[in-house]
Order: sequence, then C-alpha cells, then structure tokens
Amino acid sequence: MKIGVCVHVKNSTEAVELYKEVFGMELGYHVKNPDGTYFHSELYKNGEEILDVVENSDGTAQNNIVQLGVTLNNEEEVQKAFHLLSSGGMIKMQPAPLPWSPCGAEVIDRFGVWWFVTAPMHYPPEDYDPNAPWDPSMYKKPE
Repeated sequence: MKIGVCVHVKNSTEAVELYKEVFGMELGYHVKNPDGTYFHSELYKNGEEILDVVENSDGTAQNNIVQLGVTLNNEEEVQKAFHLLSSGGMIKMQPAPLPWSPCGAEVIDRFGVWWFVTAPMHYPPEDYDPNAPWDPSMYKKPE
C-alpha cells in the first residue's frame, strides 16, 4: 500500500508552476480538464512522486484541500474501502475507471478526511494525449 498527498486548489495550472519553481519539482504524468486546468497532475523531485495537484472545480474542498491517496491491491479492495469510508460521509466520485487505474473513488469520510482510493496504477499507452479532456471511455487496460 502506498499513501500519497493531493491538494485540491483553484487555479491548478498556476499552483503547479509555483510548486515546480519553489521546490525544484518537475511535472510528470498529467491529465487536463476541458478548460486547461488539471484533472490530475503529478509533481516529482529526483524521480520520486511528491505531490499531486488537481483543480477544485466544485468548491467543496474550500475548507479541506488536502486529500490522502491510497493505492490498494485490486478493484475489490477499492470497492470495500469505498463502501466503508462512504458510510456517513460524502461521496465525491463513485468507483470508476481513470486514465491511470482500472478503478478509483473519492470520498470524504464522516470525520472530514478526504480519501482517494485506487487499484494499482499504470500509465496509458504512448499515444495517449495528456492534454485531451478525460473521458472514461479513454481507459485502456495495460498490456
């Protein structure tokens, strides 16, 4: 299991540029929203993923901009974690395929902790365009 940190901000493209400059990080894998902001972006330092930045487009994260990301072993574990964490909480995203995972979900649990749970990640094929707006039909299982 791996736990990562993701911040949800307004003006994600500006935030990414700032964090790159301040911390000497580089932009790695990323997926854009139709408006050019980040649906998902990964910032790396010395080849290690340090921080993910995404656009806070719905305003629900104004008081809670940090998200804990957990990579679980498989889709069944994602479904179980989602079911348990969402009980009494707020569902942000039902379990669904993503560009980098066969199954991911977001929930703010009843204690106010924002979770992103996902099955093992991969990167899409070489012909994937990270600047194209994401659509779940674009998910391709790794070969």
